[in-house]
Amino acid sequence: MEIWINPECSKCQSALTLLDAEGASYTIRYYLEQPPTAQELVEVLARLGLEPWDITRLGEPIAADLGLASWPRDDAARPRWIDALAAHPALIQRPIITADDGTAAVARSPEAVRAAMVASGSGDRRR
Repeated sequence: MEIWINPECSKCQSALTLLDAEGASYTIRYYLEQPPTAQELVEVLARLGLEPWDITRLGEPIAADLGLASWPRDDAARPRWIDALAAHPALIQRPIITADDGTAAVARSPEAVRAAMVASGSGDRRR
């Protein structure tokens, strides 16, 4: 399993703490330093079952600069959203865990982290 994080993010830190406490095996991707490509975003969105606007942090200053709140949210606009996320990775919601079973989760809650661990074969180790 891989987890995309911003080390400054408290939700990312919480997810890592839980993964470590449960003994999960994972790799870290510092997605601000190693931004995903547009193709990787397409693949992760398919795994998430979400659209690019669903994982966009509209509260970021760059979102306001780009005027993202007014962008259409339809199939025709999808490539534009994906390109914006690839060009400005700070816009991507975090953390995102890609599980070994081909699914992914925006892991902002302990429940989402645990579900990703189960999907990656780490089992349900809740105490």
